[in-house]
Amino acid sequence: MLDLDDFKPVTLDDQEIFREQYRQYPQVHSDNTFTNIVCWNHYAHYQYATLRGSLVILSTIDGKTAFRDPIGPRDPELFDRVLELAGEVEQKRPFYILNPSTIAWLREYRPDLTLHPDRDDAEYVYLRSDLADLPGKDYLSIRRQLNRFNKHCTSTVEAITAANLEEVRTFLNRWCLWKNCDAQEILSSERDAVFYAIAHFQRLELSGLVVKVDGEIGAMAIYEQMTPDTALVHYEKGLPDCEGIYKAINVETARHLPESCTYVNRESDIGLPGLREAKTRYHPHHMIDAWYIKPEDF
Repeated sequence: MLDLDDFKPVTLDDQEIFREQYRQYPQVHSDNTFTNIVCWNHYAHYQYATLRGSLVILSTIDGKTAFRDPIGPRDPELFDRVLELAGEVEQKRPFYILNPSTIAWLREYRPDLTLHPDRDDAEYVYLRSDLADLPGKDYLSIRRQLNRFNKHCTSTVEAITAANLEEVRTFLNRWCLWKNCDAQEILSSERDAVFYAIAHFQRLELSGLVVKVDGEIGAMAIYEQMTPDTALVHYEKGLPDCEGIYKAINVETARHLPESCTYVNRESDIGLPGLREAKTRYHPHHMIDAWYIKPEDF
């Protein structure tokens, strides 16, 4: 059965293994996407194992290891084994569940387990049409800010391509200087993650947009097709040079997505009050919940 020796570090060369597994078992939480895993590998030190048609992922952050529910066919024996391995690590939250269908299954298979919701990692999913059109009174304030941006700022929109990737890097360096990334571990790690995404933009099959103000990039977004009906926005950054520029990059991203994308996943708020308020203001259609199991619940 599964042992720790069966796990190996995730590398960019493993992309097709993950993509093929996800074609069979689509993922709805961004933390399981290969792009997030490989871009944040410097921070979370991901490893994976494959067994009996399932993919099992673990991460190690600050020396603390946590496992995730297996991705694949329902396999009670494998699930129990991963839970057993999680029980052997010293961690307050050694086991995460990022698949909503697993929660429904566990409530029948293991009703004895106590499942704890992780609000900080719950992800916001919006209707693409809402983000693109900003309809009705719920979006009145956002429309006003966008109108002010359009009135006071001369802007253009471009797709991110190989031709302007260097401009994007220059913009990100400016953004990090403004945010003082080196003084905050999470921002420093995010900087490394987004630069990795830029460095492997084509290979990861990413898409993106920039909003230029007076000829210079003032905001950017990087995204990908997550499932047939959902786009995932990985990174969205803007400089304070022109008020309302975040509203502009948000709406332009939604407008440039194909109509087949009914939904847009804009990831979690990681427990930051300001970010939670900003994401809530756009009125998500639904949330993708994350759950965890404590050692005393095993």
